[in-house]
Amino acid sequence: MPLVHIDLIEGRSSEQLKGLVKDVTDAISKNAGAPAEHIHIVLNEMSKDHYSVGGVRASDEK
Repeated sequence: MPLVHIDLIEGRSSEQLKGLVKDVTDAISKNAGAPAEHIHIVLNEMSKDHYSVGGVRASDEK
């Protein structure tokens, strides 16, 4: 049972997330030979206040 965790900054539409999980599922099924119904995907969305690069929060970027 493949288990995939994807961390994202919030802001994507439901349709974008739907497409993402479909494409990831298809790729894993194709390349790992796992049936789609056995592939689990967890989407973790975080606010821009909770993500930073180089000491700068995403919410503070211009």
